[in-house]
Formats: sequence, structure tokens, C-alpha cells
Amino acid sequence: MCVNNPRYYFQVNDEYVKNKLKLILFPFLHKGRWMRAMEDDSSSFKSAMHDINAPDLYIPLMAFVTYVLLAAFFLGINGKFSPESIGVQFSTGLMCWLMQVLLLEGTLHSLGGGGGSGEIILVPLLDVVSYAGYTFVGAAVVMAVRVSPHPVRWAHLMFCGATLWESFCMGVLLVKIVKRILVFEVPIFDKQMYSTNKRNYVLLFVAAAQFPQLFWLGNVH
Repeated sequence: MCVNNPRYYFQVNDEYVKNKLKLILFPFLHKGRWMRAMEDDSSSFKSAMHDINAPDLYIPLMAFVTYVLLAAFFLGINGKFSPESIGVQFSTGLMCWLMQVLLLEGTLHSLGGGGGSGEIILVPLLDVVSYAGYTFVGAAVVMAVRVSPHPVRWAHLMFCGATLWESFCMGVLLVKIVKRILVFEVPIFDKQMYSTNKRNYVLLFVAAAQFPQLFWLGNVH
């Protein structure tokens, strides 16, 4: 497992953040390519400032903080807030982030080297952490729906609807990212592993796993 320079993941600008949030929230509307752009010398990938498909840690960290604050606000308007509750939501968020990282690492290992080729896909750890952290954009949206003014009788329906929608969007995004890594970011000898029937089941599992994670993050009480 390799690690990139952390500063690379914070090279963003306003235009990138706006476009990346659109991509995360509506990945199926993305008409451009999913491949990452290379520097002119083809020795490394361009930073997020110059490539919407590049991973970053700015959006995940901001989304994580937003999620925790919205969860605390939700508890406050329901008379359940306490100083300890922020710590609980912070810990819950970190645990979900770790689970998402492990899910993506396991998926890449399973499809790239776990089936007998003897080769393991090496993706920089902070790339995977970044991709996993985009979950908190969806989690923040779910919490925003929960704190928005609405009739009490609609609360459960709106929560489930928002969770299902964000789970679908996150599932589409992660499947696209994993496919891109397997096709364009690994050595040619690994691609036969990618073409097996196992791929479809593993990718379906990745997509399906988004609902329980977002439900857990959004089910603040």
C-alpha cells in the first residue's frame, strides 16, 4: 500500500469544489470522461485543481465536519443534545469512514489480486481514504433533510427517501471509480482478473453496502 504526499489532496479551488460536489451528488449526469488526467510528462496524475476526477481530502473533511455539526443540531432541536453527543457522532463517523476504506481496499484486492494472479492492486492509501470520505457528502445531505422544517408525519418517509437516494448516488460513484482504477490505473496483466464474472457481484455488493452505512450515519437519535 503506497501513500502520496498529503499536500496533493488539498490542491483545490472553488471551481473544482463546485463541480466535484455535482459529480458526487449526481454521478449519473456526468457526461465527461472518468479517467484521471496525467501531467504533461505522464509521470504523475494532475491535482484536483486541474482534474475533476482526482481524489481530494478537502471535500471529505469539510463534509465530515458538516455532518457532525448537523447531527448535533438535530439532537439540539429535539432536546437530546449533550457535549458527549458530539463525541459519539464524531466516533461514529470515523468508524464508518474506516469501514468504507476497508470495503474499497477489500474490493480492489479481491478483483485485482485475490483470485490467483498473485498481483495486488497498489492504490495510494490517501486515494482510497478520499474516495471513502465522499460518503459524508451524502450523509450531510441526509442530516440536512432531517433538520429541515417538515410535518412530523413525513419525517420517517423523508429520512428513508433521502437515504435511499444518496445511497444510490454513492453506489454509482464508487462503482465508476473502482472500474476506472481497474481499467486505467493498474498494470495490463491484472485486467484479466477484472473481466471475470466475480466483478459484477463484488461491485454490486459495494453499491448495496452504501445503504446500511448511510442509514447508520443518518439514524441519529
